[in-house]
Amino acid sequence: MSDMQHSLLLGIEGIKKTILHGGTAQIPKFITGTQVTFHFRTQLCDDERTVIDDSKVVGTPMEIVIGNMFKLDIWETLLSSMRIGEVAEFWCDIIHTGIYPLVAKSMRRIAEGKDPVDWHIHTCGMANMFAYNSLGYDDLDELMKEPKPLFFIMELLMVRQANEYNRESWALSDAERLKAVPLLHGQGNKLYKQGRHLEATEKYKEAIICIKNVQSKEKAWEAPWLRLEKMANTLTLNYCQCLLRMEEFYEVIEHTSDIINQHPGAAKAFYMRGKAHMEVWNEAEARQDFSRVLDLNPGMKKTVKKDLAVLSMRMEEKNQEDKEKYKGMF
Repeated sequence: MSDMQHSLLLGIEGIKKTILHGGTAQIPKFITGTQVTFHFRTQLCDDERTVIDDSKVVGTPMEIVIGNMFKLDIWETLLSSMRIGEVAEFWCDIIHTGIYPLVAKSMRRIAEGKDPVDWHIHTCGMANMFAYNSLGYDDLDELMKEPKPLFFIMELLMVRQANEYNRESWALSDAERLKAVPLLHGQGNKLYKQGRHLEATEKYKEAIICIKNVQSKEKAWEAPWLRLEKMANTLTLNYCQCLLRMEEFYEVIEHTSDIINQHPGAAKAFYMRGKAHMEVWNEAEARQDFSRVLDLNPGMKKTVKKDLAVLSMRMEEKNQEDKEKYKGMF
């Protein structure tokens, strides 16, 4: 057995490394801010070596930024023992793989073109786990219930230092994320005023994801968490304002209901949900939401009165239309 193939222990408890294909040159510098591009395959340690995830099947390599903790911190350790072009297999014990299902979920969602975070579920990631007991993928649910050692097969493609690349929004530190929020918020508002609603939703959504990322590290319902929640709710309502203009009424009902379930005093959420109900002819629900608005914020009396008048008129017209439509049938 040649030198290259035998197991190199990384000197860390619970990790064994085997080089499958040697790389070139020196081991690169892996410092905070370094961007690392690599392919990975995750396999169970069973007889079939069942594949759980494989970036080559997805078609795009993985990118992480060292010191950012967006992905598995253990990956930083594994990668920083590799040379460019090297392919290595790492056996990792349970102490290093417990969080893998959560990470895999967000990677799969990105690969499917969805947000990494289900941001309309207004609780932090960990609480979600216990509330829903499902990550939406059976194999990951299994691993979550019963963590197992895993094999990671890594191929190191590229290493770039912080000054050599443009940083994606998820590659920001928490402080930078929070700095980005008011900028994105402002850009969203500007686009909204210009009638560019779809582009505005992108800005709002990005800001919400930044907030949710930071928020998930805070303790739920404590002061810092609540401050972030308030920011997220404001942005979500701006997002809904765009959706109303884009006539995505059911989605407005979904997002505003999420806010209302957590914060029953949110008058603006009731108001927006009332507007959406009105647009889809849910008269009783619209009236109920509008009356909640008046309870919570009597200052809105004039506005709500106008909306109720419009609602009555439209229901009247609709009933008239329905009558006409059915008259011919009998």
